[in-house]
Amino acid sequence: MTRIVDPVLDDLRQKILRMGSLAEAILEKSLQAVWKRDPALAREVRIDDLEIDRLDLAVDEAVLRALATQAPVADDLRSVLAIKMMATDLERVGDLARNIAKSALRLAERPEVPAPEKLQILADESRRLLRRALDSFSDHDAERAAIVLDDDDQVDERHDEVIRAAIDEISDHPELTSQEVDFILIAKHLERVADHATNIAEDVIMVTEARNVKHASKLAEG
Repeated sequence: MTRIVDPVLDDLRQKILRMGSLAEAILEKSLQAVWKRDPALAREVRIDDLEIDRLDLAVDEAVLRALATQAPVADDLRSVLAIKMMATDLERVGDLARNIAKSALRLAERPEVPAPEKLQILADESRRLLRRALDSFSDHDAERAAIVLDDDDQVDERHDEVIRAAIDEISDHPELTSQEVDFILIAKHLERVADHATNIAEDVIMVTEARNVKHASKLAEG
């Protein structure tokens, strides 16, 4: 027998998967704008992000409607609340892509400096974490979500490497300061993308295993 809440959850899941697909797409577009020094591509990101914002509002409305009319409990309630939190994380990924696109616009106006190889590796790792987090949600796969949590430390290390290299480059070539500052900003935005991917993975574990792993490593150390 189909429960009334099942179609509601299915609709919410489809909205999140659509948001995830759009977030991945505009993140990729913003990075291509950086690598190619393409201002037209960078400007498209702002427009594309509006659809993510619209879906975020649609999720808000659907969640409120589900809470008011379906009164979900236990697993269903966890799913509804987790989807709301995922929508917030994906909306912020869209915002981060817009920030990267702003750096792309500035870089396009300055003498060209090759994007650091470590920055490109960081971009690949951050995108991979986001993809894995979304896959873990789509497949209800807590094990894959746990891998995202483990791999976040690697992204943090790569982020620190990019920052140190940029600071050294500024010291050796002060005339390139503005470009290197944008590389630092892009690295920070990519590190935040990985953080949001981690949040999504934590929500997947909460839904699939009814286990809260947020801040687990910090609390264990304390």
